[in-house]
Amino acid sequence: MATDKLRAWWAHRQGLDGTLHGSSAAAVLERTGWMRSVGGSAPYLGLFARARLDRETVDADVARLAIHELPSARGCTYLLPSADFELGLTVGAAAPAGELAAAEKYLGVTQAEIEQLCIVVADLLDGEPLAPTAIKDAAGSAVRNLGEAGRKRGTTTTLPLALGLLQARGDIRRVPVNGRLDQQRYGYVRWTPSPRGGLSDMDTARTELAKRYFSWAAPASLKHFRWFSGFTAASAKKIAEQLTLVPLDGTDLLMPKEIADEFAAFTVPSQPSYALLAGIDGIHLLHREMRRLLADADVERPVPGGRVGETLGGQADPPSHVIVDRGRIAGLWEFDTETGKIVHKFFGDEDAALRETIARTEEFVRDQLGDARSFSLDSPKSRASRVADLRLSPR
Repeated sequence: MATDKLRAWWAHRQGLDGTLHGSSAAAVLERTGWMRSVGGSAPYLGLFARARLDRETVDADVARLAIHELPSARGCTYLLPSADFELGLTVGAAAPAGELAAAEKYLGVTQAEIEQLCIVVADLLDGEPLAPTAIKDAAGSAVRNLGEAGRKRGTTTTLPLALGLLQARGDIRRVPVNGRLDQQRYGYVRWTPSPRGGLSDMDTARTELAKRYFSWAAPASLKHFRWFSGFTAASAKKIAEQLTLVPLDGTDLLMPKEIADEFAAFTVPSQPSYALLAGIDGIHLLHREMRRLLADADVERPVPGGRVGETLGGQADPPSHVIVDRGRIAGLWEFDTETGKIVHKFFGDEDAALRETIARTEEFVRDQLGDARSFSLDSPKSRASRVADLRLSPR
């Protein structure tokens, strides 16, 4: 189990102690890591908690490509700073390549067919961003329907295969239709100049990813790194051996040698430092080991509205958004759109600082976001039971 010092250190490295107030979105992402984006409010909540950035500022940074959503680690979409665009695309390139290989094997698709479609699609995207339906219509017969077999495999036409390859190559980029990160409606446009170019060596890219990961997440284990990167055990071990990592005594956790002295001198702040974050925030998702962020007394705490015997410590991910205090998950919360209020359950006695943090976040969500969705399909209706469970759950 993690100690209070480890939890507080992770929160410090994540900028959840106020040290990043006033920083730009790109600076926050470079320091704390890429933020998972699944059409929900996580990036906005994370940047607000760390740097007090409002939605308008974040959206402007997206529009001018200071930051951008890109398929990267494990082929999943993250919000990245411009300095990492090439790296993210390079390490994420295996996913669309794998999808094409599967389509070749099971759906009768050929590499030549998709490459030709890539040329057609790229030529269509020289102007304003086009939605996938508009691209399909404009491409005409170059897009082939893959029939019932494709429907069963979740690839109904050849267009997603081409779009995936073009994104990974940095030839096109996906643009949110309304400029917002928390609504999954996108168009595609040609990316000129492309961010891909110098980092073609996958081994170099994997090592660079490892350097960044252990800067963001250390102390972390090779298992944690494998979860984030999607690399095999052998690859993760080989890559880690190229870095100057030192073990944390008595654990399987590793950290860069250059921050080991800083960690040794670090002490847990005496005063609470609260943050209201999405359940997929990096404080959790960089390691995806929820128990390490729970105090011993909370490991066996029942999940609000969960099945009999279901505990927080037994979850892979938080059941709701989280209240964090010095790295410890100290509560859960949701936003109720009917009342415009945050509904929460705190695992202890509430103080003025917590109430102030909740009020500040509540105002941000209500006035700038309108909602705090966990993911693209989350809605006030779908989360009604979670809101009710938090209201009814005993303190």
